Amino acid sequence: MSRGRIERYGAGILAVGMMGAGLLLAQEQAPAAPTAAPPAGAYQPKFAGDPARSESEAQALGYMRTVLRAQHAYKKRHDKYADSLEALAGTGSFTKRMAHATERGDYTATFRPHFGPHHDGFVLTMTPKQMDSEHRSFYAEDDGAIHADDQKPADLDSPKVR
Repeated sequence: MSRGRIERYGAGILAVGMMGAGLLLAQEQAPAAPTAAPPAGAYQPKFAGDPARSESEAQALGYMRTVLRAQHAYKKRHDKYADSLEALAGTGSFTKRMAHATERGDYTATFRPHFGPHHDGFVLTMTPKQMDSEHRSFYAEDDGAIHADDQKPADLDSPKVR
């Protein structure tokens, strides 16, 4: 082969390689195909495994988780659970405002200490103003498990949320 032919052949291979690399780069940078939009008003889960069925439930469950985390931190520090939401204020991310504002959107929070023969504890409930499939009632004790019911006020016998 002549030197000119080798150069043209090499230039052609180089050009094809550069085009291939350019196409590959363009594919990687192209926006992903849009996914189907959820139906209008459909709840968007906040995290993998989110058990909430609505924004209202997500807020109620978030409040409950905050109280439960604060109670367990309080117990570690004081060797007992707080006997009121006011006593819990300032522990973890639980604030005074959260302690005093028990009307939480579509829900009302209630808290009471629960003393058994061998330990102290508490009961926390979130009761919706209107109970339906997207506004279940919630119940938790010091074991940290949250129970839900869409037919009646939740209690210890109600199914646990995931």
